[in-house]
Amino acid sequence: MLDIRKIRENPEFYHSETQKKGSSIDLMSVLAIDEKRRTLLTEVEKLKSERNAESKRIGEAKKRGENADEAVQAMRVLGDKIAALDNEMKELDNEQTEKLMHIPNVAHSSTPEGKDSSDNVVQSSWGTPKEHSFNAVDHKTLGEKLGLFDFERGAKISGSGFPVYRGLGARLERALIQWFLDSHREAGFEEIIPPYLVTRNTMRGTGQLPKFEEDMYRCDKDDDLFLIPTAEVPVTNLYADEVIPEAELPKRLCAYSACFRREAGSYGKDTRGLLRLHQFNKVEMVYFAHPEKSYEEHENLTRFGENLLEKLGLPYRRLLLCKGDLGFGAAKCYDLEVYAPVEKKWLEVSSCSNFEDFQARRANIRTKINGKNTFLHTLNGSGLATPRIMVGICDNYQQPDGSLVIPEVLRPYMGGLEIIKPSL
Repeated sequence: MLDIRKIRENPEFYHSETQKKGSSIDLMSVLAIDEKRRTLLTEVEKLKSERNAESKRIGEAKKRGENADEAVQAMRVLGDKIAALDNEMKELDNEQTEKLMHIPNVAHSSTPEGKDSSDNVVQSSWGTPKEHSFNAVDHKTLGEKLGLFDFERGAKISGSGFPVYRGLGARLERALIQWFLDSHREAGFEEIIPPYLVTRNTMRGTGQLPKFEEDMYRCDKDDDLFLIPTAEVPVTNLYADEVIPEAELPKRLCAYSACFRREAGSYGKDTRGLLRLHQFNKVEMVYFAHPEKSYEEHENLTRFGENLLEKLGLPYRRLLLCKGDLGFGAAKCYDLEVYAPVEKKWLEVSSCSNFEDFQARRANIRTKINGKNTFLHTLNGSGLATPRIMVGICDNYQQPDGSLVIPEVLRPYMGGLEIIKPSL
């Protein structure tokens, strides 16, 4: 959530920058509410001051044995007026907060201008994109021939977008998750196992609600709980309404979770196999950082994701997202994309974002700097999401005989197995 004081100080800038991220909220209407609220606040504070002074005078009159009935009645009238204004203030606060909840974060100055993904900037790359000398097949065909995936039965029991991993496919998926978690632990992350169901308020804290409710899976209205779209949601909100000591920053957490997304806006996009799912697995990194050091931590977080890709031997590139393609809450974001030679495209496997104090304001997460409570900065990124990593492995490691070589770092988690061969 943006700071209303900053909007008040520079409305033209915030209007221009939020529009670049697709906001349709009229900031002048927000400022009009703010002006009315501040005017009421001044009036209420004046009346409360009068009430305090009058209450003191009534107390002194009673001590002198004087009749104070008229003054007491006047105090009651004044109190009713204050209560009515307090209620009006509360309604204005709620209205202002609700509008601010729909306004996206402003991009950092280092984020490039641009309208959509075509304006994103390739900052770096690693590895050489592979070109197969044989007739390579896509991951869906390969995985089904090797008995790794069962999309047909997944669709039968849950609908499209819910894959079943079988046999060595299930084991390879588990190997990825375990290796990711072990790598984070060795790097000093604290591992979290979060709930998969969270409250509406928790979803608001990280910015999924209210704007993206149609993309979320909501449970029965009597519970009003949501299946998490990413572990970012519960892990970030672990510290909602808390103050993290400055000495504990940066606090680095990681969590494996299943992730659930309706993908309401994915109509017409490629949904074959593992490319776009309603349920998938991911290890998430969440950082709580000192406001003055969050961009240094942003580079560290992104580099950690890149290091995982290098150890897997998957060619990748780092994209700096432009303002028009930047997520709702992010101030700056790098996408890490793996090259899939059979798909002949780059596939996003991680988005590494710095939200600055946007989420911290929504969730009320602070630190104490020089004796003053201050909103800290939150960051997150995938470390990594498994579906497109699995696509990358199938595309890059398949062999002419239809077998699949297992990346070396995963072999200890596969009982030393080096290659998955087709059944005879």
